[in-house]
Amino acid sequence: MRRERVAVLALDGVYPFELGIPSRILGAADGRYEVLTCSVDGRAVRTDADFGVTVEHGPEILATAGTVVIAPVAPDHLADEVSGDVLAALALIRPGTRIVSICTGAFVLAAAGLLDGRRATTHWQVADRFRRMFPRVDLDPDVLFVDDHPFLTSAGAASGVDICLHLVRKDHGSRLANSVARRCVVPPFRDGGQAQYIEQPVPEQGAASTAATRAWALERLDEALTLADLSGHARMSRRTFARRFQGEVGLSPGRWLIQQRVVRARHLLESSDLTVDQIAGRVGFATGASLRQHLNAAIGVSPQAYRRTFQTAR
Repeated sequence: MRRERVAVLALDGVYPFELGIPSRILGAADGRYEVLTCSVDGRAVRTDADFGVTVEHGPEILATAGTVVIAPVAPDHLADEVSGDVLAALALIRPGTRIVSICTGAFVLAAAGLLDGRRATTHWQVADRFRRMFPRVDLDPDVLFVDDHPFLTSAGAASGVDICLHLVRKDHGSRLANSVARRCVVPPFRDGGQAQYIEQPVPEQGAASTAATRAWALERLDEALTLADLSGHARMSRRTFARRFQGEVGLSPGRWLIQQRVVRARHLLESSDLTVDQIAGRVGFATGASLRQHLNAAIGVSPQAYRRTFQTAR
């Protein structure tokens, strides 16, 4: 079994929690990855906490990696230009290497000009600052991560877990990704986007949640669910339900249903031999053509292409 080398670049001001995510998640993938941590000069790195981190490698390992992860740093370490030693380290990365950023790591890639003209994301709290500094980047602050191959960017903290699980799922299929998630006691896939974590006004006392209705809907994705069905289950008016749903999930009920149907369809494409039309019926899309349209809008590939990729991975 070939192991992919993953090099994690730690910069001064790094967040210790996020720095450890690639090793913890990818390291639980049955030996598929070798995760090594480096700094721009091979020396210890100051963290955002009250301790430093000693790394075993210098930037030379970046030239040997199939995937490079840029760990995030605290906001007071962000700049619109990259220092010479960081640029020299990034220059060692081979063309075509997959490059991943966690949280504010996207600032490093953007400052180096690597995200110009590309779609990307970062932590919602620094999204406005990112837009001002890097107007050539198509920033989407509402999602948990963006895969614009070969560059992948993710939102804050726990989104580093999401994007590492995405790497496992993309490389080796959902079965292994789900196994890794269980070992690390994290959800294999989080629904919604960053909007659900953005600071919101405190809801009025006694306000009901839409969580029970979401769970109810997930068991009935094959049905033609409407806003009236959802709000009726929640015993709310349509307007109240839609407002609370948007506040909790960060998506409208309709968009959320489409997202969940696409997620379920992807699982069936990976794990079954059902036809596209059969899968469409099981997840609530009226036709196979509708499934193709929504899958292509979500991840940019057809059901057949997606299935070929993940059946090969399995």
